[in-house]
Amino acid sequence: MLALVAVLTLLATRDVGQLWWIALLGVAGLPAALAPQHRLLGPLSRFAEVVVLGLAASQVAADTTLDGAANGLGASAVLAYLAVPVTVTALRRRFREGAALLAVCAATLLISAALTGVDGGRQLGQPGYLAVCAQWLILAGLGLYTAGTLHRVMRVRVEGKPQPYAEATRLLTQLRTVARQLPGATLDPGGISEHLLEELRTVARAERAAVLSASGGGRLVVLAQVGVDRVDWETTLDADSAIADAWASQQPQTASRSQARSHAGGDVSALIVPLVAGVRTIGMLVMEADAAQAYPPPVVSRVTALTRPAALRLEAALLFDDVRSLATNEERQRLAREIHDGVAQELVMVGYGIDNALATVFEDADETAESLRQLRQEVTRVITELRLSLFELRSEVDRQGGLAAAIAEYARTVGASGGLRVHLSLDESTARLPAATEAELLRIAQEAVTNARKHAGASNLWVTCEVDPPYAQIEVSDDGHGIGEQRPDGHYGLAIMAERAERIRGRLEIRPRRPTGTTVAVVLGSSSRRDKVRGNAAAAEGE
Repeated sequence: MLALVAVLTLLATRDVGQLWWIALLGVAGLPAALAPQHRLLGPLSRFAEVVVLGLAASQVAADTTLDGAANGLGASAVLAYLAVPVTVTALRRRFREGAALLAVCAATLLISAALTGVDGGRQLGQPGYLAVCAQWLILAGLGLYTAGTLHRVMRVRVEGKPQPYAEATRLLTQLRTVARQLPGATLDPGGISEHLLEELRTVARAERAAVLSASGGGRLVVLAQVGVDRVDWETTLDADSAIADAWASQQPQTASRSQARSHAGGDVSALIVPLVAGVRTIGMLVMEADAAQAYPPPVVSRVTALTRPAALRLEAALLFDDVRSLATNEERQRLAREIHDGVAQELVMVGYGIDNALATVFEDADETAESLRQLRQEVTRVITELRLSLFELRSEVDRQGGLAAAIAEYARTVGASGGLRVHLSLDESTARLPAATEAELLRIAQEAVTNARKHAGASNLWVTCEVDPPYAQIEVSDDGHGIGEQRPDGHYGLAIMAERAERIRGRLEIRPRRPTGTTVAVVLGSSSRRDKVRGNAAAAEGE
């Protein structure tokens, strides 16, 4: 600002000698620049600046005359520096000090103008000079007032900000009200994605299409997919693909090669449209046609027009899923803590009491000792059940390990506690299902394994996990008594599994296993491609 004022002063006066006022301004403001936090030096330096500024403006104006009258051009050149001390006080929220600076500057300008003569006259009566001084003082005052008003408004907002839980309650209440008013009353990401794909197939050709959403680890997950076969889409965002380019640029992309990791070849047209809600990319739409140049600009425009409102609906559904998952996980952790700190500890103490009774029982009290032993066995069984319940509540799908690893860990733990021989068959793709879907599949598998251990009287447990998004199949089989002889609480567990499967648009299958036992399976999506691959393999073996 000093350099700018120096240039303006030279242009107005054409006198290098006037620059000594600029040097004096620099000297006056030096203490505030070197010690800005000092309680005394800073304010004194700024007051010295405005006093020097008032004297300089009056003197430079007196030396800049037209026909013996001060025209205010010189004062305007110098008074531009007034923004420096006023802005500093506004940034430091010293608004009273800023007002005092303006008052001192105005007084200095008036007094100096009254004492400075122009060809024997007084420039205090010159309208040009007074107008320039008033203009700069008013502008500085308005800036200071605006800064003070913004500060007060922001302080009220911060001080009056609702507490986090109160704000969360308000937002969730609004979300519940909006959800009830939505068409179809649904906030299901998979259902919204399927509806979008159905709409898009009416305006653009697509042999294959999918809606992908963001997941952990810099990858995408398949929410919904249409086509004859399932496609292993390129879901890595750091790969060299049109999907990664569309995600980074938030602009539709077309390509002449397939976005699947494995493709038979031939003419292919791909259209990738990012689903953007506000400024955030929440998912991707991928469409492919087995023809060249299948997506000209008019088609891209029609597809984009349909995806804009769908992106907002999908974002609401994904946020609702996140809130529901957080609430569910928090409730599981709370129940686990309560069981561990309450019933489990009490049962452990009962077990210790029985041990003491067994140690002090009379030798001829055989019947009493046997009763105590049975009671001890029962308490041990209850404690084991509680520990398994705690393990089940705390089990989650690791975003790095995957669904198959979580199911395998649970089956091994439960099998070891129940004396079951566990046979695992795991086949999991590198692509991931949505987090909410993986959580529901894990709970279904846990319930099936628990039922087999508790009620089937089995010796072997077979667990199969196949995941190739959007397809998945979890199958749990045992060689026990069969479904007909299970206790009523076992049937209640089957009802819970059916509800979970319906929630993720899957189907639950319960069938007898030959020669003995029961098979519980949950299937998500279509298995046409896998069945086709198995059929080809079987045919090859037959040949």
